[in-house]
Amino acid sequence: MLPFLLVILIVGAVAGWLAGLIVQGRGFGLFGDIVVGILGAFVGSFVLHALGIFIIGGLIGAIVGATLGAVILLLIIGVLRRV
Repeated sequence: MLPFLLVILIVGAVAGWLAGLIVQGRGFGLFGDIVVGILGAFVGSFVLHALGIFIIGGLIGAIVGATLGAVILLLIIGVLRRV
């Protein structure tokens, strides 16, 4: 259980950090990036599955999918902050 949780936190941190770089100026610090990355993994999984797009498995695939979802999430947060 502990190694699985550690992998989730690492994937979330990397995905959130990458999304913060892609959507410049939208990073939330380490803890915030982890949360955005984990939530982004759910968003990315849902969106990619709905579009019929399947990314390779493994750690790299998890990071790519989570990063895509985190970018979408950061863009939505940016729009909501402007309103």
